[in-house]
Amino acid sequence: MSVPLRSAIPVLRVGDYARARAFYEGQLRFEVTEEGGDPPRFGIYWRDKAEIFLDAWHGADPPSDHDGWRAYLHVDDADQLAEELRASGVEIKRGPENAVYGLREIEIEDPDGNRICFGQDLNDDPKKAEA
Repeated sequence: MSVPLRSAIPVLRVGDYARARAFYEGQLRFEVTEEGGDPPRFGIYWRDKAEIFLDAWHGADPPSDHDGWRAYLHVDDADQLAEELRASGVEIKRGPENAVYGLREIEIEDPDGNRICFGQDLNDDPKKAEA
């Protein structure tokens, strides 16, 4: 049996985070629920049941081995999904590991180099939050 995927979130690249925030908040009426960076360069946005990420990191700061996610998918069990993916020949680029923002994550790349992150909400499983 495969691990259920809960939702898929597009990660949209933006050139000017402040301009993008003004558009998504003001004109599209999304609500900013979380931001990262100082000044902010990443944000999580909600409207009704739709969620999007806006990303202006461009892989330069903080340093990393890739230039950011192209999609983020919520899952029920990141460890089980990692095992399932490895068994089908998928290389895990990062994880499973706990992120400071309360999710247990794994990252993979598709054949075209698109980085995809799968995250499990640790608030759903107190035992994993300690791992």
